[in-house]
Amino acid sequence: MAASQKLSYLLQLADQGPALRAALAEEVAELLTQWPSDYPDSMRGVCEALLAKAARDVDAATRARLRVQLYSDPDLAGRVLPRESMTQALIETARRGEGLADTLAQSLGVDDKMAIQILDDETGAALAVACKGANIERAAFSALALLTRPGRDRIHAFAVLDAFDNVPMSEATRVLRGWRENQAAA
Repeated sequence: MAASQKLSYLLQLADQGPALRAALAEEVAELLTQWPSDYPDSMRGVCEALLAKAARDVDAATRARLRVQLYSDPDLAGRVLPRESMTQALIETARRGEGLADTLAQSLGVDDKMAIQILDDETGAALAVACKGANIERAAFSALALLTRPGRDRIHAFAVLDAFDNVPMSEATRVLRGWRENQAAA
């Protein structure tokens, strides 16, 4: 599809209202991450603005999917995804000590059962993979890891942080995507 036709199509999709925002956001994110060489660079700015607007209008699960979709370009993700307080909500919920599985599930785009499995992992490796795959910053992960298991000894706490540091972003994203697909297939 020619660049002008694609842009017209995306703008028409945007005019369809909130019901199609998730589809629009995911389609524009895919376009931006796999930008065709024959599309003008000037069109990227329009597409980024369109994605930024759509990303503000979608639900948390869709934003979580967008984060995973845009993992390969963190600068783009920083420009178009809302600076929401997802990580702050996770940390505050962990401090309260209740409802963390639900908040984690919403943040990661997984179901409550999967979020509980992630939190129940004594090693902390599942939480490290999930947070890295969702593009949660290390400082936020560190706070979350310490708050979810306050009784961890110092050596184990450092091991959990090392797990976060050592898992490649691509692997963490692949695993998180797999968890989502497995629950969708179930």
